[in-house]
Amino acid sequence: MKTALLFGSSGLIGGHLLYKLIQNNDYNKIKIFVRSEPEIKDPKIQIIKTDFNNLKKHMEDIKGEDCFFCIGTTKQNSPDKKEYKRVERDMPVEIAKIAKANSVNSFIFVSSGFADSKNSGAYLRYKGEVEEELKKLNFTKLTILRPSFLLGNRKEKRFFEKIGIFLFKFFSPLFLGSLKKMKPIQSEKVAQAMIKLSNYDSTKIVFESNEIVEIIKN
Repeated sequence: MKTALLFGSSGLIGGHLLYKLIQNNDYNKIKIFVRSEPEIKDPKIQIIKTDFNNLKKHMEDIKGEDCFFCIGTTKQNSPDKKEYKRVERDMPVEIAKIAKANSVNSFIFVSSGFADSKNSGAYLRYKGEVEEELKKLNFTKLTILRPSFLLGNRKEKRFFEKIGIFLFKFFSPLFLGSLKKMKPIQSEKVAQAMIKLSNYDSTKIVFESNEIVEIIKN
């Protein structure tokens, strides 16, 4: 039996992931790191009220077998550039370093399609930089997922993302070969793949959006 560490349980992917971890018999404890008390209740869940501005306070809490990280923000929610960078770039790296120091076996990180540390855009550049930092930590098992546009019911409205999803869904039949990774993907499938990949015996680290879909099928 294992302990799962979950960062981002209230998000689009994290919500699905939490329910699937509850249903999964491989895990007898799920530590969720949150700012405020969630509505969901289950004997497996251990709620850890977290000061994300002082993660060192939680050194003793970030202990378990598998760490799932799917926290993200938007420039709308984090208009301050320093705060945006802290959430997207610095926070996942700091949590990963603590997890590594505590001998957490595996780290499963939700990145983004086309993540690239040399990208001119902050979002894709930060995701790429996090990927590079995670690889340096030499986890026993590191898994990086790069989903395309995420489908699912968000709590918040993202107007431009809705337009992008509509266009990508419309043109999806044309995305063949190397363009398959651009097809929109259900957030629930990403969550399902995260759990499956945490127990997947493979040296492969990065999984593009279309590869995530194939993992679920196999």
